[in-house]
Amino acid sequence: MNIHEYQAKELLGRYGVKVPRGKIAFTPREAEEIAKEFLADGKNSACVVKAQIHAGGRGKAGGVKFAKTGEEARANAEALLGKVLVTHQTGPRGKEVKKVLVEEGCQIAKEYYLGVVVDRAHQRVCMMASSEGGVEIEEVASKNPGKILKEYVDPAVGLQAFSARNLSFGLSLDKALVNKAVKFMMGLYNAFVSLDCSMAEINPLVVTKDGEVMALDAKISFDDNGLFRHKDIEGMRDLDEEDPREVEASRYNLNYVSLDGNIGCMVNGAGLAMATMDIIKLYGGSPANFLDVGGGATKEQVTAAFKILMSDKNVRAVLVNIFGGIMRCDIIAEGIIEAAKDVGVKVPLVVRLQGTNVDRGRELLGRSGLNIISADKMDEAAEKVARAAKR
Repeated sequence: MNIHEYQAKELLGRYGVKVPRGKIAFTPREAEEIAKEFLADGKNSACVVKAQIHAGGRGKAGGVKFAKTGEEARANAEALLGKVLVTHQTGPRGKEVKKVLVEEGCQIAKEYYLGVVVDRAHQRVCMMASSEGGVEIEEVASKNPGKILKEYVDPAVGLQAFSARNLSFGLSLDKALVNKAVKFMMGLYNAFVSLDCSMAEINPLVVTKDGEVMALDAKISFDDNGLFRHKDIEGMRDLDEEDPREVEASRYNLNYVSLDGNIGCMVNGAGLAMATMDIIKLYGGSPANFLDVGGGATKEQVTAAFKILMSDKNVRAVLVNIFGGIMRCDIIAEGIIEAAKDVGVKVPLVVRLQGTNVDRGRELLGRSGLNIISADKMDEAAEKVARAAKR
């Protein structure tokens, strides 16, 4: 689960991570009032109005604007609210801006990158830092991999101060800033572990001209499996920022990710789902989604999954690829038949069933009256669905 920048900063502040003062605004009038509040104390000569969407690259897309007066903040908010912002992460459709973060400005001396992720290869949490702040870390890794510093954390003891100092010295921070940087890193790590995060990214992490170490931006993703421990964080979920089909799938505990292809996929098991998408690409097709119904899905879940597939207007053909173990082929067949009766099937439907109760499943589909293209092997199914989608 992802949250907005302003929510991430609120959470990080609880763990001692220094962030700028900021408040959320839903109207231009609110943005003006907040800006006037921040500018009135004389500590800052400007404030920042930032679009709040679940995507990076907002600055390059015009989603971050500076204001020296309340009136200018209001005008900036008017320009952003209701606008569809297109960044390298949103895709061509973009995302509508429904709220803005009004934040106090700061005098930036230097920008850095700091992030925490779970490194599955090392089976440990990894804290990464780079002197290339304000740039996508993927771009840094591609062009200047030596600029990325890493410290792997022993889960038995957590992040130690000496590891944080290693990163600070590696960034060539001034000695007077090292202790502040260490405190910042320790706070970020504690938040990451305590909140069951899957990723926490500060880009840029800035050193200000008055000697502060501060998170100018913040992005946090959470492990969905840990949300039952954090009901307050679960309440931060913004459904408007998510694909409606993904939201619907989550209600039925289905693993669904929307993609930009035209072949709908319904598979049981994440590994088989990935292999199915790969073989579809091999035969010239393009998957419209990742959909894993799991090993123990019910008839109702299968019905819901099929309806979600058919609700995608880009889908030109559907491939159902089931290997029945715990998941029985006849349950899949019943779900497909029920969903097809409700929504209708207007695109080619390729079904490959193998495993438990496969004969019963095929019998049910054969008697259903549905126009089904059957297949016994994966490559055969992929070839048939790719050809059908092109027609």
